[in-house]
Amino acid sequence: MGERTLRRLLIIGSSAVVRNASKRGAAEGSWLAAMLARKPRMLVTVAQANKTARIVWALLTKQEDYRAPVAMVA
Repeated sequence: MGERTLRRLLIIGSSAVVRNASKRGAAEGSWLAAMLARKPRMLVTVAQANKTARIVWALLTKQEDYRAPVAMVA
């Protein structure tokens, strides 16, 4: 639910991320790669938008800067 325009923008941005991951392949062992292997692409797009919205909400409420997750080096 929520703001219709914002929700639409999150879906559009997430569809670009998912489309790119589908064509070029997502990082091995990533959340996105695991979801694409199990679920339909549109469902993954909505899940990615939801995940992005939750990250943005957490950043705004805590007034912090985004820190990208560090990739584990084996």
